[in-house]
Amino acid sequence: MKKRLYIFISIILIFLISSFVLFNKKNDNVTKIKVAEVAHSIFYAPQYVALHNNYFKEEGLDVEIILTPGADKVTAAVLSGDVEIGFSGSEATIYVYNGGEKDYLKTFAQLTQKDGSFIVSREKIDNFSIEMLKGKHYIAGRLA
Repeated sequence: MKKRLYIFISIILIFLISSFVLFNKKNDNVTKIKVAEVAHSIFYAPQYVALHNNYFKEEGLDVEIILTPGADKVTAAVLSGDVEIGFSGSEATIYVYNGGEKDYLKTFAQLTQKDGSFIVSREKIDNFSIEMLKGKHYIAGRLA
């Protein structure tokens, strides 16, 4: 009876150890991906968190994010092969396509529904209401 128990425990240990070795093996085949983004945005926060916490590396991806101001520059970087992925509006893609180029990009995903806008103040305002902006001067802006 004891012999069977020892054999059973040995089989379980061999199974656990081999599973650990097989599934926790370091992947030497790392895929490098360079991403050009037109602006750093709070809307890309999940991407920044994943990069910071090495989630991409855990999946065998070596991701580098570079700031490439202007959709035209992002498009040029993707077309030239300097980057694999570009985050920008689709306007530059449309311009390239409408220009009759044979080599053009395709917009395949929409990450945000609209441009993000925030109302900020130099001082804390308790119980803010949009009505407080009536008659005030404000500056509207957009990155990119």
